[in-house]
Amino acid sequence: MELPAFPPVVLYSVPLFILLMVLERVSYWFHPDQDEVGYGGKDTATSIGMGLGSLGWDVLWGIGTAAATSAIYLLTPLRIEFHWWALPLFLIAQDLCYYWSHRGHHMIRLLWASHVVHHSSQTFNLSTALRQSWTGFTGFLFYLPLAAVGVNPAVTAYCGGINLVYQFWIHTERIDKMWRPYEFVFNTPSHHRVHHASQGGYLDRNFGGILIIWDRMFGSFAPELERPVYGLTTNITTYNPLRVAYHEYAAIFRDLRTRRLREWLPTLLRGPGWSPTAAAAPRPVVAAAAPRAVRVE
Repeated sequence: MELPAFPPVVLYSVPLFILLMVLERVSYWFHPDQDEVGYGGKDTATSIGMGLGSLGWDVLWGIGTAAATSAIYLLTPLRIEFHWWALPLFLIAQDLCYYWSHRGHHMIRLLWASHVVHHSSQTFNLSTALRQSWTGFTGFLFYLPLAAVGVNPAVTAYCGGINLVYQFWIHTERIDKMWRPYEFVFNTPSHHRVHHASQGGYLDRNFGGILIIWDRMFGSFAPELERPVYGLTTNITTYNPLRVAYHEYAAIFRDLRTRRLREWLPTLLRGPGWSPTAAAAPRPVVAAAAPRAVRVE
C-alpha cells in the first residue's frame, strides 16, 4: 500500500505558534503583577534562537537517523499498513515510545546533555516550548521498535510532528487545571509545569507527550500541588545559545578528565547527579532493634 503525502504539521503550525505567543504576551500586560513569571526579553530571544537553530540541526541529524531507522524497517519482514482510521493507534504507539525516550533523557546523563536545553529556562511560557536541543538525534533509538514491527518511519515521523505540535500549548501558566477527566488522560499545562519544575518532589515526573496515562501506569506521575520553581537544580547564568546548547557536554568532559577510566561508563550512563564520591559514601547504619519504616504511596 502506497503511503499518502503527509502534511508538514510543524511547519503549518508556525503561524499559530506565533499568534499564541503574542496573545500570551499581551495577557501579561493585563496582569502586571504576574509579569515576573511571564516573558523576559533575553530569555525569550534565547528560546526562539534555540528553536530556529534546532531546525537546521534536525535536518542534518535526520539524514543519519532516517537511514538507520529505514534500514531496520527494510530488514524486518513485518508490515503494519497505514490507514487514516488507524491514525489514533499509531499516535498512541508513537507516544508510548516518546514517553520512554523522554524518561531515558532524564535518567541517562549522556542523553540528558541533549535534553537539558529544554529545561534551562527559569521562566515558563509558550516560547519555552521552542527551546529545543541542537543534538536531537539521541532520541531515534527509542523509535526503532516501531520500525522493527513494520511501522513505516514516515508514519512515525508524522505522528512525532503531531506530538510536538500538541506539546506547544502546554507550556503556559495562563491555563490552570482543566476538566478532571481530561487531566486524567491527557498531558496538560498543569502536568507539564510539574515536569519543568526543579523542586525535589517534582523532579523527573510527568514524561508523557500527548497522554499522561503512561506516567500513571509506570509510576512517574506527580500532580501540581505547589507552585513550580522552573529551571535546573543548578541553573546556568547565560543566554549564549552555544553555551545553552552544549554546557552539559562540557561538564561531562570535565568530569571524565578528573575521573578514573572505570568511572567513565557510569558517568555517561547513570543519572545526571551521579558521582563516584556519592556512590562510595557509606550507607547510614540502622540499629537492629529499630522498627522498619513503612513507605506510604
